[in-house]
Amino acid sequence: MSAALPRSYLFVPGNRPDRFDKAFAASADAVILDLEDAVQPGEKPAARASVSAAVSADASRAAWVRINGPDTSWFDDDAAALAAQSGVAGIVLPKAETREQIDAVLAHAHPALSVLPIVETARGFASLAELCGTPRVQRIVFGTLDFQIDLGIDGDGEELHFFRSQIVLASRLAGIGAPVDGVSTTITDADVVEADARRGRRFGFGGKLCIHPKQIDAVHRAYAWSDADVAWARRVLAAVDASNGAAVAVDGKMVDMPVILKARGIMEGR
Repeated sequence: MSAALPRSYLFVPGNRPDRFDKAFAASADAVILDLEDAVQPGEKPAARASVSAAVSADASRAAWVRINGPDTSWFDDDAAALAAQSGVAGIVLPKAETREQIDAVLAHAHPALSVLPIVETARGFASLAELCGTPRVQRIVFGTLDFQIDLGIDGDGEELHFFRSQIVLASRLAGIGAPVDGVSTTITDADVVEADARRGRRFGFGGKLCIHPKQIDAVHRAYAWSDADVAWARRVLAAVDASNGAAVAVDGKMVDMPVILKARGIMEGR
């Protein structure tokens, strides 16, 4: 399922409609019109109206919308205004902790709407199986920055290894798409962004949130197979085809079924 899902999700503030076209013209696989963190409280209603107008004006340009959290006064109005619009591919739900919160969004949903719950609290993490198993949940997003704050964790590296692994495991057990990793706070250092994205990929993540168009290419590089990977896969599959079922080794290593499946996946663009 994860093969066809976006590798990159680019946030654009919902109160900046002047930036919407530029965001869609960037190379991100998906665009998230943001009503939450990017918008000050006094601007929430106006931002909702701007986003609603944008998605209704061009339903062919499907956008994702991050609404305000279930614990806010804007949640009900956001869900009612946006979940039913066909121009909204899905709702990104911050501070997701229960199935009931997702159901509250789906009560307004058009038939094709998906939901991306953001796990960014201890309660959300403890409810992973419930969130992953809720209908219309396409994949989980790991809100790493808020998660660190909620748990008092200082660091985005090994400090989060356990949590990243558990999110990948829960997603696989539920049969949903590979999860989406949190943002990199650096904008100008593409090497750092790519390294962050490659780490997520090694853990089994399938995509990453972006806060600036300059991050997109680095994320895409991290989620692409290299020329060396493709060459290795070709050698493996050629050796298997030539073996007539006999045991075979490539580059000094035995080739068994998991290796063959990986090689096939690379050649299929996964």
